[in-house]
Amino acid sequence: MSDADDSNPIQEPLDLVRLSLDEHVFVKLRGDRELRGRLHAYDSHCNLVLGEVEETIYVVNDDEDDDSVKTIKNNSEMLFVRGDSVVLISPQSQS
Repeated sequence: MSDADDSNPIQEPLDLVRLSLDEHVFVKLRGDRELRGRLHAYDSHCNLVLGEVEETIYVVNDDEDDDSVKTIKNNSEMLFVRGDSVVLISPQSQS
């Protein structure tokens, strides 16, 4: 890359994750699960360590008459997320 590109802090995909360290992130997982929390650490496999985590699990009711979705929420002080279950990591603005 040329010297002109040195001013851009994002040159590889995981650079965005690096810029999100100690910030709140949204993580989409396999199996209809979502996490929101503060990113403490990550590695090249997308293994994550999150703090102040709110987990949301969506369970679809397969009854014949009812196709409703049940939402289950859990809170954890600290959570290790295995990278092979991560689908998406996104910075999250704190509102």
